[in-house]
Amino acid sequence: MIKNLRLAALAVALLVVPFMAPTPAQAQGHDTPAYTVPLAAAVHELPVAAEVRDGYQRTSFKHWNAGKNPSDGCNTRAEVLLAEAIDPPQVLPGCKLSGGRWWSYYDSKWITSAAALDVDHMVPLAEAWDSGASQWTAARREAYANDLDVPTSLVAVSAAANRSKADQDPAQWLPPTAEVTCRYISEWVGTKLRWGLTADAVELEALDQLAGACPGRTVTYQPVP
Repeated sequence: MIKNLRLAALAVALLVVPFMAPTPAQAQGHDTPAYTVPLAAAVHELPVAAEVRDGYQRTSFKHWNAGKNPSDGCNTRAEVLLAEAIDPPQVLPGCKLSGGRWWSYYDSKWITSAAALDVDHMVPLAEAWDSGASQWTAARREAYANDLDVPTSLVAVSAAANRSKADQDPAQWLPPTAEVTCRYISEWVGTKLRWGLTADAVELEALDQLAGACPGRTVTYQPVP
């Protein structure tokens, strides 16, 4: 259950951005349009359904695969780390990363070792399974687990933050840095809309409350066919 104190802290911390009406925009390099809608409206676009965990196995989502450039020797995880590095690491043979510096936005920490980072699925694999991915083909689940086409599907964060989150939704877990809650919720909702995933009633209630503390925040998402 979302605590009132957390919502109050969020309201104090948030930065208001200008309101934007629902807008379709052609995404570069893709045929499918991207949509920008207010966060509160985006929450109510989520289909509501009970979650079903039956049959879930992490191995049902093949990851990490060879990434967007199979010839470079770097898998999806490494490509995320390279894309998100504030100070780029040195790429050694076998795509081993040496040095570099990253900002873990969940917990506001600088990370200076690739080994100390996890690449988090914004909507965890188990949550995706519960929310509709159990009905997908293996190929679609692999595409979901290695989604490099938008920067919000996969995010490099400290291993401690990722493991604290585990497979929990925003009714159960939020980033410990309250100032990033609006960003996190926007990315969560955008990922679910992008992949056509559902939300259960408790999750939807939490998202609705949180969105109310983020006036002016928008969600941009590009549905996957």
